[in-house]
Amino acid sequence: MTKYFGTNGARGTFKQLTPEIALMIAQAVGIYLKRKKILVARDMRLTSDVLWHAIVSGLLSVGCDVVDLGMVPSPTAEFILKKMKAGGLIIITASHNPPEYNGIKVVDGAGVAVSRERAEEIERLMERPQHAEWDKIGKLTHYGRAIDDHIDAIIQHINVEKIRRRKPRLVLDCGNGMASLIAPRLFKNLGCDVILLNSDVDGHFPGRPSEPTAENVKRMLSLVHDEKADAGIAWDGDADRVAFADERGEYVIGDKVFALSVLLKLKEKKGNVVSTVATSLAIDEIANMYGSKVIYTKIGAPYLSEEISKGNAVIAGEEVGGVIWPEISLAKEGIFTAAKIVEAICEKPLSEWLKEVPDYKNIKEKIPADEKMKKEVVERARRHAQENNLSFIDIDGVRINLEDGWVIVRASGTENYVRIFAEAKTEERAREILNKYKSIVVLSNL
Repeated sequence: MTKYFGTNGARGTFKQLTPEIALMIAQAVGIYLKRKKILVARDMRLTSDVLWHAIVSGLLSVGCDVVDLGMVPSPTAEFILKKMKAGGLIIITASHNPPEYNGIKVVDGAGVAVSRERAEEIERLMERPQHAEWDKIGKLTHYGRAIDDHIDAIIQHINVEKIRRRKPRLVLDCGNGMASLIAPRLFKNLGCDVILLNSDVDGHFPGRPSEPTAENVKRMLSLVHDEKADAGIAWDGDADRVAFADERGEYVIGDKVFALSVLLKLKEKKGNVVSTVATSLAIDEIANMYGSKVIYTKIGAPYLSEEISKGNAVIAGEEVGGVIWPEISLAKEGIFTAAKIVEAICEKPLSEWLKEVPDYKNIKEKIPADEKMKKEVVERARRHAQENNLSFIDIDGVRINLEDGWVIVRASGTENYVRIFAEAKTEERAREILNKYKSIVVLSNL
């Protein structure tokens, strides 16, 4: 059986994710979702229109009614799924990947993204397509108010008057992606003084690479400083993750965006926090301050979505700046996260808020490894933890908890690598931990 799905949907270049494959995936998804009404959304990538036609045809051919949301951010599409109570959603997007990539993300009717494990059934269904009878094919309709509805929902969940009184000055780096269609409208509506950067939708990503890393958003950082802005905000291609610059033009990493979001949420409403095993100890410290606990999941948005759908937590997120606010949807919400943090900086500067977030440093490395070596390395980490009576979590690779930090050894689910992350209070200590465990579980295996 051919494997098309990774951690969060099917993804690849146009040679890998062809219209023919997209059609087959859509037919299988339609059957998997019981031929219910399915929403379809797409981003601005050059191949998105081609894949859209294939996906809509595939869904209609197995008897699904399709509602086309058009070109909208992923968080918008997932909010509309919740609002419409549809049977499922397909989003055509490659998120933060380079422009030559595209992807197919599948979300079920409960708003939970389909994980790699659940997608195995879709892949099996691809091998035996089942067309509807000629008079039972689905109908296609279009819904053009998705972004308006999303903006309205965001405004209902933030203190609009606080923002309008303060009128913060913001640099918005939309990265030529889907944030361009919603972020400028939202923050202008809120009365912010907005400076736009890379705000024209363009599937070539001419302004910067899609992923909002510190290296990629240097222009935003300098603009915040030069324009004396209160903050800078940058999104990835589909706007599900977000990065910030504080009022000094200093980059705020995704871990801290999530940690600050947790702090702001728990100030408003007590409850547990869902996070992946690769997320900072800052989350644990903040949760402990409010008498909450952290529920760990595998790495990947579908696992966060699955866990928070159980109703046992008030917020979820991961280290790359993807945050789930269940009052909006069960999806990573880069637009709402930005709005909540802008609301907060109307009280005090972002740099002052970040002083309330425990400071940790992390180091990441990936080591080339085939499937056999990946399994051996992870097992070696587990044995080391067991033999030395160390505290560890093994729901996704092996995370070993130390007195002053942690290290995780994990096999990549999509690439031929073993990933090793380490975290501690200082960069030097994090590097020391990483090197020690690389020596134990990898170098001794070569």
